[in-house]
Amino acid sequence: MSDLRDAAMSSKAWPFEEARRVLKRVEKTPPEKGYVLFQTGYGPSGLPHIGTFGEVARTAMVRRAFEVLSDIPTKLICFSDDMDGFRKVPTNLPMQEELKQDLNLPLTKVRDPFGTHEGFAQHNNARLRAFLDSYGFEYEFASATDYYTSGKFDEMLLVALERFDKIQEIMLPTLGPERRETYSCFLPISPKTGHVLQVPTLERNVAKGTIVYQEPDGEKVEIPVTGGHVKMQWKPDWALRWAALGVDYEMSGKDLIDSVTQSSKICRALGKQPPESLSYELFNDEHGQKISKSKGNGLSMEEWLTYAAPESLSYFMYLKPKTAKRLYFDVIPKAVDEYHQQLRAFPDQDQKAQLANPVYHIHNGHPPASNMVVPFAMLLNLAAVSAAEDKDKLWGFIQRYAPDASPDTHPDLDAAAGYAVRYFNDFVKPERQFRAPNDLEREALQELRAGLVAWDGPADPEALQSLVFACGRERFDPLRDWFKALYEVLLGASQGPRFGGFIALYGIDETIALIDKGLSGELV
Repeated sequence: MSDLRDAAMSSKAWPFEEARRVLKRVEKTPPEKGYVLFQTGYGPSGLPHIGTFGEVARTAMVRRAFEVLSDIPTKLICFSDDMDGFRKVPTNLPMQEELKQDLNLPLTKVRDPFGTHEGFAQHNNARLRAFLDSYGFEYEFASATDYYTSGKFDEMLLVALERFDKIQEIMLPTLGPERRETYSCFLPISPKTGHVLQVPTLERNVAKGTIVYQEPDGEKVEIPVTGGHVKMQWKPDWALRWAALGVDYEMSGKDLIDSVTQSSKICRALGKQPPESLSYELFNDEHGQKISKSKGNGLSMEEWLTYAAPESLSYFMYLKPKTAKRLYFDVIPKAVDEYHQQLRAFPDQDQKAQLANPVYHIHNGHPPASNMVVPFAMLLNLAAVSAAEDKDKLWGFIQRYAPDASPDTHPDLDAAAGYAVRYFNDFVKPERQFRAPNDLEREALQELRAGLVAWDGPADPEALQSLVFACGRERFDPLRDWFKALYEVLLGASQGPRFGGFIALYGIDETIALIDKGLSGELV
C-alpha cells in the first residue's frame, strides 16, 4: 500500500491531482465530522441526464483517488435541490395545463405527471437513485426538503439570519438594479399558498430566529427561518449546505464559476471553509454549440447506452475534464475502442502508467480483462458489408476469425456486436456515399484482387496488410490516399479499419466479391 500511495502522490492523473488538493486541506485540520465529504448536486426540475452521470462519475473517481492517498474515511452525498420553487413547466412533460397550477410550489409539492410518486421531485429523485444504483455508485442520497424540514440546517440558518447583512453585501453587487431592490437571501414558504416566495425581508429578529415579509395580498407575516419555513436563494443555499455539512469537495460546470465564487464568499461569512472545487468544461454538440437541456441538442444518456456499454461513457467522461469536447454520436465508436485499448495495455504497464490509465479510475484500481478480439470500428464495417440486421450474422464472421470466441465466452464482444448493428443501421447506413474508382485506384484494386485470388496461406491480418500496402506503395503519395480510396469505393466512408484485419475478418473470398462490386460500379 505504501508503494502505491507513494506513486499516487506523484501521479499526474487528474483524479490524483484533485485528491492531493483535498488531502492538503484535511491534513492541516482533520474534519471534526470524522470523514471527508464529497458532494454532487442535482436539480430535480428535470430527469437525470448525461451531465448528472458525468459529475457523479468524476467525483467518485476523485473520492477513490483520495482513498489511495489517505486512511481518513470518505462519504459521497448526492444532493437533490428538491425544495426549489417550480418556476417553469418543462415542455417534455405530460399534463401541461395541470402542472401550470403548481407553479411556484416547492418541487416536492408539485404533482407527479407520471402518477407513480407523491410528487414530481419524488419521481425524479427515484429516477436519479435508480440511475446511480445501476452504475454501482456508492453514495448517500440527500433531499433539500428533508434537510430543511428535519432541522439539519437549522443551526446554520440561524447563523445566516445573524449574518444577513454580510450575505446581502456579497450578493447585491452581483444583481441588476430591479432585483437588487427586492432581493433577500431568505425565500419564505407561504403558509397561505405553499409557494416559494421571492419577496424582500422587511424585518429580522435574531433573538427569536424569525423574519417578517409581506404576502402578495399585502399581509405582513412573521415566520421562523428554521424547520422548513424558509429556504435560501440559490447561491446562499449552496453556501449554507457547504457550511452546515462540512463539504470538502464539489465540482461544477464552467458556467457556474461565478456561483462558486459568490457561494464561497458566503460560506466564509457563515464562518466555514468552502470546499475544494473543480470547474469542468461543458460539452458541445456536433456543430460546436453548447449543449442545452431546453434545446435538446447533443447526446442523452439513454442514447449513448443504446449504442455502447456504460464503461465507454465513463471513459469519455474521464478524458480531460477541463477541455471542451463534442458530445455526439460519432464519438461513441472511438470511445469504445480506446477504452478496450487501455484495458489491454493495463496488465503490462508499470505502476506509474497504470495509475495514469483511465481504466484504473473507471474500475477503482481493478480493471477487468478485455475480450474484444474485434474492434468496434471493425464490427461497424463488418455490419456494413454484410448488411447485417442482427448480431448473429456478425458472429458467423467473428468465429471464423477467432474460433475460440463465442457469445458465452466473450459477452463484451457479443454486446458490442449488437451495438454495432444498431449503430450502423441508425447512423452509418443513411450517410454512406460510395463512388467509382479512378484509373489509378482501379489499377491498384485489380492488383489487390489478383493477390487475394492467389492467396494460399492463412488469413493472417499482418500478412494481408502487407499485401494491401504493396498494392498502393508505388502508386500513391501520400499512401493514405490509397486507404481513403479503399474506404470510399468499398465501404462508402472516408475512414475505415486497418484493411488487412478487415480482410481476415470478412473473408478473402468475400473481399474479392466486394472488390468486384466496387470495380463494376455495383456499389454506387
